[in-house]
Amino acid sequence: MGEEREVSMPKGPLHQKLSAYGASDFYGFHMPGHKRHMGGASGPYGLDITEIHGFDDLHHPQEHGILAQAQARAAAVYGAEETHFLVNGSTAGVLSAISGCTRPDGELLLARNSHRSAYHGAALLRLKVHYLYPQILVELGINGGILPEDVDKSLTMHEGIEAVFVTSPTYEGVCLDVKAVAEICHCHGVPLIVDQAHGAHFPFSAYFPEDALRAGADVVIQSVHKTLPSLTQTALLHVQGDLVDRERLRSYLSVYQSSSPSYVLMASLDDCMELLEKKGEALFAAYTERLEQFRVECRDLRNLRLLGKELVGREGVSDFDRSRLVIFSEEEALTGAGLSRWLRAQAHLEMEMAAGAYVTGISSVADQRENFERLDAALHTLDKTLQEDGGSPQNQKSKREKSRQIRKAQAALPLWQALEEDREWVEADKGENRLSASYLYLYPPGIPLVVPGERLDAGLCREIKAAAGRGQRLHGLDGQGRIAVVRDRRVTGPVE
Repeated sequence: MGEEREVSMPKGPLHQKLSAYGASDFYGFHMPGHKRHMGGASGPYGLDITEIHGFDDLHHPQEHGILAQAQARAAAVYGAEETHFLVNGSTAGVLSAISGCTRPDGELLLARNSHRSAYHGAALLRLKVHYLYPQILVELGINGGILPEDVDKSLTMHEGIEAVFVTSPTYEGVCLDVKAVAEICHCHGVPLIVDQAHGAHFPFSAYFPEDALRAGADVVIQSVHKTLPSLTQTALLHVQGDLVDRERLRSYLSVYQSSSPSYVLMASLDDCMELLEKKGEALFAAYTERLEQFRVECRDLRNLRLLGKELVGREGVSDFDRSRLVIFSEEEALTGAGLSRWLRAQAHLEMEMAAGAYVTGISSVADQRENFERLDAALHTLDKTLQEDGGSPQNQKSKREKSRQIRKAQAALPLWQALEEDREWVEADKGENRLSASYLYLYPPGIPLVVPGERLDAGLCREIKAAAGRGQRLHGLDGQGRIAVVRDRRVTGPVE
């Protein structure tokens, strides 16, 4: 354990150059306003500059500029033909990918369990959206994978589709068969965009699922900050193949990214690439050993279950990311929110997300053995308490199958049009047969329960009210728990 603590973050070429510049006697009559010294030399302020001579420009990188070299190095690390730094998170990459691969008023095939940023991209271009629905792991209350045959069926049925957008892995670590989906997309002559925000670590150990780039995706977006040691908002966009208009994609990256990209964030990305290039193999070997040991020690849990590879082969699950710590409660009385509260209060452990009957934790190469041991001890303490209390699951299926069920869209208005209509606010239990004027989603993971323009049915209204009553973080409601609906519009009966 002592040796593990000695591992420190190396400094990439960009960070080194920024540090040298900060230590020099250069003084800038330019942005930013702290002038690299008011925040203290030991913090990020000394590295925080603008596009001055010798430091390149993210929006117009020079052929041999330091940012061009940094992005080329990242492409080499990931095995991509072209890679771009993202300083506005994966959101900027998702928006750029959708905009770069479709035309205004065009058509997009979108996995319904996609992050809200994908819907925002579709709305901005006024796209006609066709949905792919994931399978459901009913007794767990989580989404399975998208079936390749559903992709083929949709592309055959709708010949105007210009791009396919899917998410793999999901927030719970579920991976679809990206290779099969990519092959189908390419047979139809359309690019595949994969939101792999939670899988930036995949290429660095065979312990993890296959990376979407290696599986043949055309555009892959990864949030480096989610599962690798890099600052929040740092992400990467990779592109390969000849189905994507790369010049168009680059132009949209300049649209959706800040015109004043942070050198601190870019240096953090470059530092991370330095770490992966120079020490990645050894770090990931040690990390996966610690992670697997933790998983082995959790096998004897009786009333809690750590989900893993046993899910593979079920409901469209092609693979499972074992770095994702999805802890499922077998005890009916213990909800995911309750489990999260117990871990916070009793063990001072904060999980990433609580939903239905489980909590989700994110592990990374930065987690040390004692961190895993602490979680292991907490889970065994709780498990023993549940066992002594005589807890046993009752009627799990009927209760939990509704928790993450994705409803079939009943869109009466295009997404973009509904966002522009006049709106009014109504109580959740009075929203039946009204058209939603906003997104409603639990955050995390940010997957919409309902999208603007869709009909609200009685079941969905009950689900919304129940989620709010359970204290879940349901975004899109106003301060009084009301729903935004299109003014003076009501639809009775089903819609396509």
